Amino acid sequence: MRILVTGGAGFIGRQVVAAFLAQGHEVRVIDAALEDAHGPTRPEAPEGAETIWADLRDEGAAERAVTGVDLVCHQAALPGRGREIFDAAKYVGCNDLGTAALLAAMARKGPKRLVLASSVVVYGEGRYSCAEHGEVTPVPRREEDLREGRFDPPCPDCGRPLTAVPVYEDAEAEPRNIYAVTKLAQEYLCRIWAHEVGGRCAALRYHSVYGPDISYGSAYSGTVAAFRSALDRGEAPNVYEDGTQLRDYVHVSDVAAANVAAAAWEGDGFRAFNVASGDPRPLIDMARVLSSAAGGGEPYISGVFRLGDIRHIAASPDRLMGELGWRPTMSFEAGFKEFATARLRDVTPRGGAGAEVIE
Repeated sequence: MRILVTGGAGFIGRQVVAAFLAQGHEVRVIDAALEDAHGPTRPEAPEGAETIWADLRDEGAAERAVTGVDLVCHQAALPGRGREIFDAAKYVGCNDLGTAALLAAMARKGPKRLVLASSVVVYGEGRYSCAEHGEVTPVPRREEDLREGRFDPPCPDCGRPLTAVPVYEDAEAEPRNIYAVTKLAQEYLCRIWAHEVGGRCAALRYHSVYGPDISYGSAYSGTVAAFRSALDRGEAPNVYEDGTQLRDYVHVSDVAAANVAAAAWEGDGFRAFNVASGDPRPLIDMARVLSSAAGGGEPYISGVFRLGDIRHIAASPDRLMGELGWRPTMSFEAGFKEFATARLRDVTPRGGAGAEVIE
């Protein structure tokens, strides 16, 4: 197939390009090289792919990019950092207007197969079970409880402790920040596109993606990169709350393989798939494995909290494994031992410390 990968010069996009090329596909890339995602220095073009340096919101560039391709793999987006309300217009403009422009170009030029990079953030808080009331949706956590170290949300009916359970794709969406809203809007746009043109879209809801070449020191890259950055400075990772909050860490190579699997989906319309390892771990476990592999000290559990943070989120990859035959291949321990010394990218904005690659 001839495949267009949007955002193909980014952390995940570059791995996706390489995975498609390894399967024998012909790959074209379009990437705007935005400073918010790449830093002040334009990244190198992905090896082996035709590359168009342009913004999808440029109608002519979008049409040129989709012309003659069989499938579009849409990775391009400004990544989340948790406080996007200050840049709401930028996020909506890039993630949603960019997606709308891409879909319009596809409607005009004909490709009817799409893989969308979505995110676990569309779910908001995870799902929980109460011993008495079954599966329940907790109310937002209260600041007074967090200050007292009561981090787990209680049952809204009886106040008893809840147990986190896996989230499935049919769970109700409840985005908690601007970035999450833009990812959910991308899904709705793609759903409508598929309906109106008779296309098919597989939306991949990524969990906590990590691996070599993730952005070094960037607020966009979450706790994984923040902990690695601390260790490289000779500091212990600062673990918020009590460290037992659950996350599912999925290696970027497995995410790339999920995109290859999704490209072969033969269903109709729109379908979402969780991309997760299926092995959720407490945050402190990740910090300890990473710190030990990097030769650092015991992580520091600070008790610091942020009111809008998600306590637990771990979704089931059963649909992706059952319907598309995908399996994660990188174990938690092996992945973070590799990540402890992997090459990272510095995308410090202008006026910062530069954009050298850190070994």
